[in-house]
Amino acid sequence: SEVVEEVMPSIVSITSKTLISSGKYGPYFWGTERYSEGAGSGIIVSKNDNELLILTNNHVVAGAEELSVQFINEKDYDAEIKGTNERKDIAVISVKLNKIDNETMESIKIATLGDSNELKVGNGVIAIGNALGYGQSVTTGVVSALNREVETGTYKNEMIQIDAAINGGNSGGALLNNKGEVIGINSAKYSSNAYSSEASIEGMGFAIPITDVKELITSLMNGEEVSSGMTLGVEGYVVTKDQSKNYNMPIGFYISKIASKSNAEDSELEIGNIITKVE
Repeated sequence: SEVVEEVMPSIVSITSKTLISSGKYGPYFWGTERYSEGAGSGIIVSKNDNELLILTNNHVVAGAEELSVQFINEKDYDAEIKGTNERKDIAVISVKLNKIDNETMESIKIATLGDSNELKVGNGVIAIGNALGYGQSVTTGVVSALNREVETGTYKNEMIQIDAAINGGNSGGALLNNKGEVIGINSAKYSSNAYSSEASIEGMGFAIPITDVKELITSLMNGEEVSSGMTLGVEGYVVTKDQSKNYNMPIGFYISKIASKSNAEDSELEIGNIITKVE
């Protein structure tokens, strides 16, 4: 409880607002825009002259049109993406200091980052995060295994396996040692329905080892571009044969969003275009 009391002011809840459909071709929402909300967690890791910097998972903020952060005093503030890296699934977001009131600044803390290379199987750990979007909650467990290869999206990374409960909304939250140091970023879990109805899976959560990404975090905090592989820089969905027939659209990939500073932004591609062929 002493560790939790000390570290809780460093943990935030993150709410994202993501565009689902937009433009005249939206097959289910013709001429309208539809958004979905997501929940995640973050860790206050630094402060510069203008911003408070918060570490989280890339998948928590990817594609977000709007981001808000709630601090320990339950006050909410708009946030912006400072830098992301899809391959390692981490991101840094920022809140402008001139927007944060004095009461909030006095209630929060900057987390202490530890050394995940010192972890041993069986070490006790504490996970804090915005589980299911209900607000900050605490779970405990042990390090079940080290250097587990886990596939997230199109990439594989070595992670810390833990048996502390991890649920939706915990992503981006802190995994702590008994000193209250952040030694991991809670990021993924295995569940029974991900495999088969016969599989029974309990207590298999995964965290990104903090030491593996410390240099990357510094680069993202400085707003430096960090390559995670060649990307086109568009988001959207595939137009199926039925949608093509019903809405008089060509079959292809409908572009609903173009990422800033991407290859697509420098091209003639526009939101509402449908890619029908690639050379």
